[in-house]
Amino acid sequence: MKSYHQFKNYLEAKRLWEVFVYLFFGGLTTVVNIVVFALSYQVFQLDWPISNTISWVFSVLFAFVTNKVWVFQSKTESLGALAWEFGKFIVARVVSFGMDMACMYLFIDMLHTGNLVAKLITQVVVVVANYIFSKVFIFKKVEVIEEEKTNSSPR
Repeated sequence: MKSYHQFKNYLEAKRLWEVFVYLFFGGLTTVVNIVVFALSYQVFQLDWPISNTISWVFSVLFAFVTNKVWVFQSKTESLGALAWEFGKFIVARVVSFGMDMACMYLFIDMLHTGNLVAKLITQVVVVVANYIFSKVFIFKKVEVIEEEKTNSSPR
């Protein structure tokens, strides 16, 4: 555990801890995406667009939880705030899904790359786009400034 804390402190001092944790969970999300894609495509013999869509749904749900809880440590105070955050997450992921499908089409149908090779290459583009979307639009840090209240002067 000592090595972990030293590593974490080092990365925090360099302001890289959040990026490291995102890449770690982004890697796990990519594994979820690729495994579900491979199962859908190879085991259940679904077409690649259907397999890609199924893998997207599983990886988006996994990514929302890991991004919210461990990467950006986002706190929401109400069900409505959680729904708003999840909605923004889904919109951003739909955009990156469009990028995913476009890249898959390019690599598979136009360049005749193997499906899993195309999936691996595409995931790099998607992970970078999703980090930017999450950091800038979804899990923004909000600074709370508390006003100092004084009861010294009556109104």
